[in-house]
Amino acid sequence: MIENYKQSQEFETVELWNRCCYFDPITVDKFRLQTLLDENFRPEMAWTAVEDGHVVGFSYATKRIFPYMERGLEEDRGWINVIYVDPDYRNKGIGHQLYQREEEQLKDLGAKRIILGSYSPSYYFYGLDPDHYPESIHFFEKEGYEKGAEHYSMGMNLHGYRIPEEILIQKNEAELKGYRFVHFDYKYCLELLEFLKNEFGGGWKRNALISMREGTAERIILLALNPQHQICGFCMSEIDGNPMRFGPIGVEKGERNNHIGSILLCLKCYEMEKQGIFRMYFMTTEKNARRYYERNGLTVIRRYIDYRKTLTTESKLI
Repeated sequence: MIENYKQSQEFETVELWNRCCYFDPITVDKFRLQTLLDENFRPEMAWTAVEDGHVVGFSYATKRIFPYMERGLEEDRGWINVIYVDPDYRNKGIGHQLYQREEEQLKDLGAKRIILGSYSPSYYFYGLDPDHYPESIHFFEKEGYEKGAEHYSMGMNLHGYRIPEEILIQKNEAELKGYRFVHFDYKYCLELLEFLKNEFGGGWKRNALISMREGTAERIILLALNPQHQICGFCMSEIDGNPMRFGPIGVEKGERNNHIGSILLCLKCYEMEKQGIFRMYFMTTEKNARRYYERNGLTVIRRYIDYRKTLTTESKLI
């Protein structure tokens, strides 16, 4: 039986998640915070499959209720956040039934495209993982999804990390030209928020804004200042409360051939090590940026593939 998710199913739903999404286990607290308490969560778009009184499948989808920074409501988009079925109950059409309810609801709410996973800011997955959940590729391709770009999670061991000599030379040369690399100070508050919004978008601004509100910005944000004492580069960590999580990092477009990004990255890694954080990682980057990170010592730890589907105008709820 397919029914709307009930709060009484919370623990069983999370337990099943951890069996099915074994490479991405979560706690009940994380499920509440990132799913149930997300501002765009709609109970009517969360479904469970129940057999003999037990949860054997779960799915939920998102269609924005509240605008996301300058992206607004993204009215033509919907997201399938997660869908999974107990291994003992697969190949019985349960996953298809769960999926069809999500698609038809998103369509009825005006979505013209469905994107898998990468719902900002509260995604669990940045697409489909072909290495750990290969069955998901077959499932969604059968549902009409088309493959897009590949993305990469990357990371580095920080035990014994030292800033490379080449980077120290580049930093010294930059400082002789008038550049400075500093910890965030609230005197840069408004300038930084405007810089991030204009250069990278509202999501980056939101990350910095949260850290300023929570009083962590001075510890987790590094800035690059140009010779005119204006912000030209930015790097932070811990955006989801995990001290090992690195990024985002970005440099003003006109400064990207001046080694500013590499200097910030290495300074940040060294700062993390000094704080006793001996592993750093980030969730996703694309192919060109992957090469940049590899030059700075990071390695790929996971792959995601972007999958999305364009919806037809016909609608018939199954």
